[in-house]
Amino acid sequence: MLGFGKAARPEAVAFDIIGTVFPLHPLRPTIEELGLPSAGLEGWFAAALRDAFALSATGDFRPFTEVLSGALEEVLGEQGLSPAPETKALLMERMKSLPARYDAREAFGTVSRAGMRIIALSNGAAASTRALLEGAGLADLVEEIVSVEEVKLFKPRREVYARAAERAGLDPGRLALVAVHPWDIQGAKAAGLTAAYVSGERPFPPTMRTPDITASSLAEAAAALAAL
Repeated sequence: MLGFGKAARPEAVAFDIIGTVFPLHPLRPTIEELGLPSAGLEGWFAAALRDAFALSATGDFRPFTEVLSGALEEVLGEQGLSPAPETKALLMERMKSLPARYDAREAFGTVSRAGMRIIALSNGAAASTRALLEGAGLADLVEEIVSVEEVKLFKPRREVYARAAERAGLDPGRLALVAVHPWDIQGAKAAGLTAAYVSGERPFPPTMRTPDITASSLAEAAAALAAL
């Protein structure tokens, strides 16, 4: 599936990192080692995002690794689980070396060849984002790494996207975001960016601002942006 809006081609493209370029599903076996069901992966990450959003809504901030660790304790406690500390630490450690999505290199290459600059925009720390990109062989294509730590607020706060545009030296309307998260698309659109939703065939919530592009893969989204 590939849908287009009427946006102009951006000068730079920001890729969400956790979940979009680096999917979380390789962590599922570790989640099960902790005693949680397979779907506990999504439950844990959703709980972490909820807590991150609550921090931003009240003007507070903690590094995302701390938010993730705290959410893990919440989820385990809700299920009455007390796994060994080393197993919990293993989950966080494995998150540092997630493999990139199979078509990430193709998507980045398409954007780069089209003359658009690439920005990594993450709720995670800049150092961990850089390590992921380097491990996947993608760092050479990325011009800027922008972390929420720069503004001490999490996406989807407008300030994060504004910071990415500022780092790129662009008005927000000349920057695009590629993401698998509807809430990220909502934030990007609210901040004035072009937005490409990578659906994986999941419908986009009708309550949120409509993405300019809907594609089933990173490669499709990149090709659609290049074709604008």
